[in-house]
Amino acid sequence: PREPSGEVGFARRIDPAREPGLSPQQRQHMAQVERVQRQRTLQRRLRSRNLLLALGIGAVTLGIYGYTFYSVSQERFLDELEQETEAARARA
Repeated sequence: PREPSGEVGFARRIDPAREPGLSPQQRQHMAQVERVQRQRTLQRRLRSRNLLLALGIGAVTLGIYGYTFYSVSQERFLDELEQETEAARARA
């Protein structure tokens, strides 16, 4: 049903404190339902933020891990030590 202003009646927002005909229990129940909805919204936001944070930390960790393996594979100091050891054995 449409109101004269063109708004839909069931979708309009009411202020429980100013609405006539609501009992104190109904007002309290409406406030409780609104609190629960706010908490759910905050939990959804936190979940998405936590997921993004976890993905970011995982990406940084994998990057460091990969870079470490890459840089260790580039090091040739052990090869040089082995060559010196073989040369020393050949001299002895």
